[in-house]
Amino acid sequence: MKTKEVLYLKIARSIEDQIQADSLKLGDKIPSVRSAQKLYNVSLNTIKQAYLELESRSLIEARPKNGYYVSKSAQRKLDLPSVTKIKASSREQSPQDLVDKVFGAIANKDVTQFALGIPGQNFLPVAKLNKGIINAVRERNDGGTLYEPVQGNEQLRHEIAKWTLVLSGKITEEDLVITSGTMNAIFNALMAVTKPGDGVAVESPVYFGILQAIQVLGLRAVEVPTHPVYGVDLDALKKVLPGIAACCFVTNFNNPMGFLMPEDNKKALVELITQYNVPLIEDDLYGNLYFGGERPKPCKFYDEAGLVIWCASVSKSMAPGYRVGWVAPGQFKERIIRQKIAQTVCTPSLYSDVIAHFLRYGRFDHHLRNFRNKLFANYLQIQRAIEDYFPDNTKVSQPKGGFMLWLELDKRICTEDLYDQAWVRKMNFAPGRMFTQHNQYNNCMRLNYAMEWTDRVENDLKILGKLVKNSI
Repeated sequence: MKTKEVLYLKIARSIEDQIQADSLKLGDKIPSVRSAQKLYNVSLNTIKQAYLELESRSLIEARPKNGYYVSKSAQRKLDLPSVTKIKASSREQSPQDLVDKVFGAIANKDVTQFALGIPGQNFLPVAKLNKGIINAVRERNDGGTLYEPVQGNEQLRHEIAKWTLVLSGKITEEDLVITSGTMNAIFNALMAVTKPGDGVAVESPVYFGILQAIQVLGLRAVEVPTHPVYGVDLDALKKVLPGIAACCFVTNFNNPMGFLMPEDNKKALVELITQYNVPLIEDDLYGNLYFGGERPKPCKFYDEAGLVIWCASVSKSMAPGYRVGWVAPGQFKERIIRQKIAQTVCTPSLYSDVIAHFLRYGRFDHHLRNFRNKLFANYLQIQRAIEDYFPDNTKVSQPKGGFMLWLELDKRICTEDLYDQAWVRKMNFAPGRMFTQHNQYNNCMRLNYAMEWTDRVENDLKILGKLVKNSI
């Protein structure tokens, strides 16, 4: 098995080198799977693995019934963002004021919403969801008025467990607890494994919602340097593990940087937290929104000790307002259930029924295929727009899925000031300071590209790029 892994990666690297050297250019067709099999004299499965690897890294793309081609995203002109060195003496500067300011714009429909991680209305199966609610009311004798089991809707837990093929049967319906979205799952997980004053390791930059949860619970966020491709620095993490109570990471299509932590790094991460007996709260909210050929595994797949608390939902992929999420708490299941009794008793039944039906009849998979295609097309569009309209020294992430783009601008730029200029022109974005507790990332921003791509969106990015250039 190990030899096969090395071989397919070697073939993938060979093709990548040809792309980087311009031997294979944008739009070039690469050999078919069967032609490549003969060319490299390997098994068909090895070539498929190599192409999946290249596809997951957005270097090549499959065109239905037409083969594989070099993807536009392979032709990068801009550098990747820097890895920030976290200074212990760096003064804390809560981003709450900035978070409140940005969230205050959520309801303004006249503004181009680059700021918040919410998919556009045209990305969601609204009509089918509405029919699902009607059917759920008809099928229920109680009309959805009675309590669900505290652990959550049995049908939904069953369908989630059956649907999570990526976990290869390691999750059953008894392992799951239904929650009010992913953040509710993360909040409960933090409550279950920490006490006030404890330290929690987070990526840096870190999703501001995680920072808020840590602050509300009276915990300490310990930011760990994070690479825009490989994820959290495991050597740096190892140094802080003895002094913390938990880790909270987004390993699949990270928010805000978009990276997909390599499988070997996930395995090493799970081995590390197991060695130190430190729980890992895994936010896998974006795991289904991959650009490659298959869904990446969560860290939970490699967990044998029950230390990984896997959190996910349909909030980013299908129905943000339904607030249907779940957690596989491992050895902390009973604590999570007791907390849920104290907080909400149960979750709304009708929405759980609708999501369960979507999973059972394959509607969710069908929706996800269309959603991912739109996301990838938008990613190519926004990457091109950044290259065309922003300064040449702009550094930009290379997401493998999800819908977040992280930009690092010239050090002379303050994105908080830039936000005010953009707001006057009826657009917004998430300034970098929202994603840290320290005085850093002031020249960074996060952009959401899960929206209908229109001439206005294109023009707004052009205006934003001009504002950046004028600020230098």
